[in-house]
Amino acid sequence: MIYADKSTRIVVLGATGNQGSFHLERMQQYARTVGGAGVVAGVTPGKGGQVVSDVNVYDSVREAVLEQDAQVGVMFVPSRIAKDSIMEGADAGLDLVVAITEGIPVHDVMKAVAFAKAHDCAVIGPNCPGLISPGVISLGIMPTHLTMPGKVGVISRSGTLTYAVVDALTQNNIGQSTVVGIGGDQVIGQTFVDVINRFAEDENTQAVVLLGEVGGNLEEEGAHFAKEVELPLIAFIAGVSAPPDKRMGHAGAIVFGGEGDAQSKINRLVAQGVPVASEIADIPRMVQEVV
Repeated sequence: MIYADKSTRIVVLGATGNQGSFHLERMQQYARTVGGAGVVAGVTPGKGGQVVSDVNVYDSVREAVLEQDAQVGVMFVPSRIAKDSIMEGADAGLDLVVAITEGIPVHDVMKAVAFAKAHDCAVIGPNCPGLISPGVISLGIMPTHLTMPGKVGVISRSGTLTYAVVDALTQNNIGQSTVVGIGGDQVIGQTFVDVINRFAEDENTQAVVLLGEVGGNLEEEGAHFAKEVELPLIAFIAGVSAPPDKRMGHAGAIVFGGEGDAQSKINRLVAQGVPVASEIADIPRMVQEVV
């Protein structure tokens, strides 16, 4: 497991909203199932004193940290106030903020991530499904029933692709140590390199599946770092048929002149000696070959 364990105490930012309250309950149910500390507090300014799924709601993250010793925040707030929420969490002393929110302006993300880093707070996301260490902890919106405990880490820029690959691994009796959705925006907090570094230090992780898509070069950087730390890596790049010079889906999914298209990524990964799956169905077999 990386980033968090069963003892990690979670605070949900935006706890009284529809999404916040729904996923707060889901995370709490998972914590009960695995015997974890779970969600100890919620935060919604002006709603302090309310209770959501037996969890006390506070007006600020600092109150939640002081009253409930919260350590990690999971954020379900509107994009217009997301920057302030991330910065508030970092300033209050949280070790990690998982930003589920999508549509946050790029400059807001840049400011928030830089502020968090200066306060020793990691940010996963934004525009991500969060993470899960099966049998340990769920931080975000990943469907827990698709996972099973094991020795393979998964890192992805795409939520739905993550679910499909994790399901394929589980169906082939290949468990996961931790699954991390880093988000598909142009600017994100934790990158492939950051997460691989955590996996490299995790004795529960024997190999990593890297799930990328068109746009940028984060996948190549992650693969290069995995080689440096001698961590077995299998990759899959979505978007082989995506047209060039056109923005697709995620804010970071844009291709310019052969720099970020899927085939160029695949070629560069193969040149680094990384096995690249052509189809999701190939991934379980390729994982078994390197583990």
